Order: sequence, then C-alpha cells, then structure tokens
Amino acid sequence: MDKITRVGIAGTGLIGKGIALEVGKQSELSLAKVLTRRDITTMNDYPFPERLTNSVEDFIGNCDLVVECSGDVIYGTEVIDQAIKASLPVITMNAELQVTTGSYFAKRGFITEAEGDQPGCLASLHENVVEMGFKPLVYGNIKGFLKLDPILEDMEYFSKRNGVRLDMTISFTDGTKVQVEQALVANGLGAGIAVDGLLAPSSNDLNETGAELAEEAKQLGYPISEFVLAPKAPPGVFITAEHDSRQKDALRYFKMGEGPYYTILQNFHLCHLEVVKTIKRVINGGGVLLNNGENPSVGVAAIAKRTLQPGEEIEKGIGSFQVRGEAVKMTSNQNHVPIGLLVNAVMKRTVEEGQIITFDDVELPESLALTAWLETIEKLPINS
Repeated sequence: MDKITRVGIAGTGLIGKGIALEVGKQSELSLAKVLTRRDITTMNDYPFPERLTNSVEDFIGNCDLVVECSGDVIYGTEVIDQAIKASLPVITMNAELQVTTGSYFAKRGFITEAEGDQPGCLASLHENVVEMGFKPLVYGNIKGFLKLDPILEDMEYFSKRNGVRLDMTISFTDGTKVQVEQALVANGLGAGIAVDGLLAPSSNDLNETGAELAEEAKQLGYPISEFVLAPKAPPGVFITAEHDSRQKDALRYFKMGEGPYYTILQNFHLCHLEVVKTIKRVINGGGVLLNNGENPSVGVAAIAKRTLQPGEEIEKGIGSFQVRGEAVKMTSNQNHVPIGLLVNAVMKRTVEEGQIITFDDVELPESLALTAWLETIEKLPINS
C-alpha cells in the first residue's frame, strides 16, 4: 500500500493504549490522534503523549479512520456520531455500545466491531467455517467463572491485581459482559437466543456441550448465541455446526468426531493485539466484520440485583452493585431499559430483586444514546 492511513483512537485505558502501541508498529498506518477525557498533563505514563487531545473536533479532523474503545456507551456514542457525520469508518472495541446504539449508526455509515474480544473473534471464525462448508448452529463463548452478585472487597482485589477498572471487573464477574457480547453476536450474525438470560450450561467437554446446544438450536429452528461455564477450557470461542453428510468419513478422519455436529474451537482471544487485523481489513475494502445490524432482535436488559427504591440513583448500570445485564428477546421485552443507558438515572418506582427495569420504572437524562435507542426500537418490524 502506498497510502498511509491516519488512525485515531478514542480511549486511553488498557485496550486503547495497547492498540496505540500496535498501530505504531505498522508501516501502512500512523497513529494520528488519541482522544481522552483525562487531564493530559497528568498522563506521564502514556507512550505517545504528543498524540493526545481532549478535543473531539481536533481528533476527527486529523483521522482517516476511528477506533472507539472508551468503554463508555454515552460518551462513545457522541464521538462515533461525529465520526459518522465526517464520513469516517468506525471500528469499535465496545460491545456495550454496539448493543445499545450500534444499530442507529449501522443505518448511517460504516461501523464494525473489531477482532479481539469474543464477538469479533466469533465473527471471524464464522467466516472461516462457512467458507469450509459448515452451517453454524451455535456461536459459543467460553467463560471460566460467574458470580451474579459479587462483593466489593473481592472486586477491588481483582481490579487492582489485573489493572482493570472496577466497573469492568464487576461486569466481567456478574455476567453482564458475556450477555452483552452474545447479544451482539446474535444480532450481527443472524442468530437468536434460546431463552432470556441464555442457557449458560456448565461444561467439562466442549464437544458434548456443543452438540447438546446444537440440538437445542435444531429444535428452535435457528442458530443460537450462547456461552458455557467451563473453568478448565481455554479463554476462547467455538462454533458448533453441521456439514454435508457426504463429508462424514473425511471429518472423522480429520479427528472431528462422528457428527452430525462438529465443534470448531479457537482457543484464545487476544483483545487489543488483534485489532490491527480489523483496521487492515477495513482499509483494504474487506467490509463489516460484525455490528449490531439495522434490526436487532436481542437487547440487554437491566436486572435488579436487589430491591431498588424510588429516588435511588444509578450512576452507571454496567459494572454496578445495583443491576446486571441479561440478553433478552426484543419481541417479549419491548419496554426494557438497555443497561447501557442506565447512567445518572433515577428510579421512579420500586423494582424488586430479579426484575427487569422498564422505561416506566426510571427517569433517564437526555442523551444521543437514548435518542438512538428509541429510534431503533420504533423502527423495528415488531413495532411497524
């Protein structure tokens, strides 16, 4: 390639910093600007301080392509809106944003999730297995542990040990993150979910569990997006699929088992280290890897972890001790509040532990993200 693509990164956390380091190594890419809300004068540990800016206008005006990885739905939506208006392609490492406002942007410009996190890795694996003739039935995410209502002391310990924000640590632990990821996979790959909250079977054998989930998908009549609890399995993704029965003997020889369901495992996901692959895909005309689609069928509802009282404020729903997220079918949960919108929200009514928060239960501040969600659900086929 003769042209050097100017890459802008929105976000300076673990993921944003890691992407910047990798972009800086590429001969056909240049790290143009890095957008942050932090005080730049205090960021002495950032590897490219001369690229930092607090100005969205400065950021957008000096980039050919934007990577959004702020981890913030409300703020990230504002940044992407400016990028789309400037006709810039947008790559996200922000599944929470995708399932909340990604469909709004999919109708307006180019937006794709990156490889690295499980949704992008599943999308890449999907392309690979389909090219080999497989017909996917299960898009599987592997999770090693789950605690629906973790305690502060434990979360502070793991946050400090892993160098990851407290809210992100909570979201990983209480299942919100994996529910978000699998909702995005379902919407982006034309799949569905078996039940609200997902089946989430425990597994000591991915081939066996994959086959059980594939049988569930066959009975439902559509592919499903799922996750398994498998503490001894690698931190990767898998697809369980069917194949042409005439290939059965060959697949047995290839150590894929007897069929009729075959599980293809990718035993890793390397987060920011894989994002450059998606950047190169986009600039070389490879198109969208994965986004939330224009007409999503799965949302991520906020479920009360305890009884919430009128007047109680939810500063940020994702990664809180008040709510967690669950993937739900939009057809039967049209009034649910996406957990990504619960920012500086105030409860209007009592919501008991385990109940879904609806728009009747809470007052939300005005935001582009809220506008985007309301437009998305208004234009869904179920509401037309």
